[in-house]
Amino acid sequence: MTGWCCVEYFNSRDVSIFFKNKDVKIRPLQNQTLFYKMQFDKFGLNEQLLEAINHIGFHKATPIQEQAIPVIMEGRDLIGSAQTGTGKTAAFLLPILNELLSSHAKATSTLIIVPTRELAIQIDQQVQGFTYFTNIGSIPVYGGGDGLSWDQQKKALTSGVDIIVATPGKLISHLNMGYVKFGKLKHLILDEADRMLDMGFYDDIKKIITYLPEKRQTLMFSATMPSKIRELARQILHNPFEISIAIAKPAEGVLQAAYLVYDPQKIALLTRLIADDNALKSVLIFASTKKKVTEIYRALKKLHFKVEAISSDLEQREREEVLSRFKSRNTKILVATDVLSRGIDIKEIELIINYDVPGDAEDYVHRVGRTARADASGVAVTFINEEDMYKFRRIEELVEQEIMKLILPVDLGQGPRWNPKAVEVRRRGFGKYAKGGKNRKPAYGKKRRAK
Repeated sequence: MTGWCCVEYFNSRDVSIFFKNKDVKIRPLQNQTLFYKMQFDKFGLNEQLLEAINHIGFHKATPIQEQAIPVIMEGRDLIGSAQTGTGKTAAFLLPILNELLSSHAKATSTLIIVPTRELAIQIDQQVQGFTYFTNIGSIPVYGGGDGLSWDQQKKALTSGVDIIVATPGKLISHLNMGYVKFGKLKHLILDEADRMLDMGFYDDIKKIITYLPEKRQTLMFSATMPSKIRELARQILHNPFEISIAIAKPAEGVLQAAYLVYDPQKIALLTRLIADDNALKSVLIFASTKKKVTEIYRALKKLHFKVEAISSDLEQREREEVLSRFKSRNTKILVATDVLSRGIDIKEIELIINYDVPGDAEDYVHRVGRTARADASGVAVTFINEEDMYKFRRIEELVEQEIMKLILPVDLGQGPRWNPKAVEVRRRGFGKYAKGGKNRKPAYGKKRRAK
């Protein structure tokens, strides 16, 4: 714990001080500002693209952009390992759009496959931003819509729109109807490939590829590189260039901290952290289940916070409306399941709160990745109960650092002691009360006599 400043507890005022004065830290931050070297005009991009980039506010390329854009412009296949928030979407969109502007044909040239409808919408919105000064068109293809959206998707897939951004399941529904035209497709992009495999889309991806021309450029982006991703890459990529950027670690601008709490203390601690309305403009709270999302939302709503909740229970239109209000700052606090932990680009989220520890250590990186996007700064706080300590220890091993455990406010009482090994031993069934151990406790009730 050396190098940490002493704080009694972490509240919204501490967050605002951190942003106003970078010398006030709860943990030492190395390379707080990310210095990117390359200007976008050095890539040889089309003037219309450069105008859009400048209009959006991009100035210098991030590391993944600096390495990927020249390779993609050469026409090579690529496999990129980069966490969320590193600018990887622009890394593949810009060179593809640049080629489209130089050889524009009335046919679908690019297919981008993503795991979720939210990511499909987000990427389509980024395409629209980059192509504002051009006549390039795109459409997201995903489920959960009405008959009108199906007809719009069918028309685009039949007549040919420049860029299709699709989820696997809905695209296969269209492919099965026999009217999709991919004969002139030049680029296939798999984004969040590891997430798609986690969600069981491996066979769907393989089926979609059978509808595509063999001669094409294929790009694959994944936050992690498990063996199944490597296997898929070997099957569909040709002599790919490999890029690895900051695998499975939070962005450098994220200030991380944690509280050791019992479950009954969580709501009181949560309200303490977000109580100051003036200090924080945007707070995202992650919970592991839809039930917990509802409980948190109701508790905060009862206390008159400007809060909304989002989960897979909502219809697609409702989810988009909730996200829109959060992005525009009409909603200050959003409570969500991990449906938002990957791929959603909402700028300037100041505070992320993990109401519980995610089951997958890598999901922590994606939750935390919602703040400190690209070269910004942000704060991520995690609540750890006694049962989640072993999971949080795995997270610390993954990110290769010990995350500061802060002291609870005095009036909330003491939390559990940090002892992840004891919890892990208990869960694995070792120790003096383990099944079959010599000090095993007897079952409740009287022993039955042998007959």
